[in-house]
Amino acid sequence: MATSENMKETPENQENNSNMPLTRRNYQLLAIGFAIVVLGFVLMMGGGSDSPEEFNPEMFSFRRITLAPLLVVGGFAFEIYAILKRFK
Repeated sequence: MATSENMKETPENQENNSNMPLTRRNYQLLAIGFAIVVLGFVLMMGGGSDSPEEFNPEMFSFRRITLAPLLVVGGFAFEIYAILKRFK
């Protein structure tokens, strides 16, 4: 049987016994993932022309077609990792 002397509350035990499902580190990783997703959407912006009669090929650049969607998907994957990661 465990006695009350063995179950003293230390800062480490208080964090582990917390009812919060995510730790501070998880929230930091979530913020990083959110920033990656926002960066991806910012990179997708622009590229249109002012006039509908004029074609602007910049709309189909590598940045908007390939890089930005990869950043968005990678950011969402990082968010899932941040939620599921358990810190000791």
